Amino acid sequence: MLEPFRQFKQCPRCGAPGPGAASLNPFRCVACGLILYFNPASAVAAFVCRDDGRVLYTRRAKDPGKDRLGMPGGFVDIGETAEEALRREVKEEVGLDLTALEYLSSYPNQYPYAGVTYNTLDLFYVARTDDPERAASLDAVASLAWLDPSAIDPVEIAFESMRRALGDYLKRGFGL
Repeated sequence: MLEPFRQFKQCPRCGAPGPGAASLNPFRCVACGLILYFNPASAVAAFVCRDDGRVLYTRRAKDPGKDRLGMPGGFVDIGETAEEALRREVKEEVGLDLTALEYLSSYPNQYPYAGVTYNTLDLFYVARTDDPERAASLDAVASLAWLDPSAIDPVEIAFESMRRALGDYLKRGFGL
């Protein structure tokens, strides 16, 4: 796991040099006393299922994981519940309204973006929609496909957390 304090060469409040290896988490500034905890960002993703057992997969249009498979989802905004964020992200990415959600599992992940690696806690759900044929490639989605989750090569999946969640999905008997 990335040690996030190493990204700070100096205190973000007073500018004093960072604490070095002496303080892993939290960041403790010896000059001004700032204590800064590094907690993961929350992210959500859904195994959106059709009645035939297939799951909606997206092909990512951007890095990280460009051209690899993922599930619709994204980061939880401040003030949102995980479920609200998932409904918003699925609507933004593939245009679907979710009608049912069931929590599946969670895994830590790392999300490198614009020179910063974010530590995340990815929450996975199994979801349903009333109109799966309305799915469309929208925000940050190059393409989408309804696939048999048991036939997917895990190497094709963009993130380790998603590969692990796919294992949970199949073990729980959601797959075909």
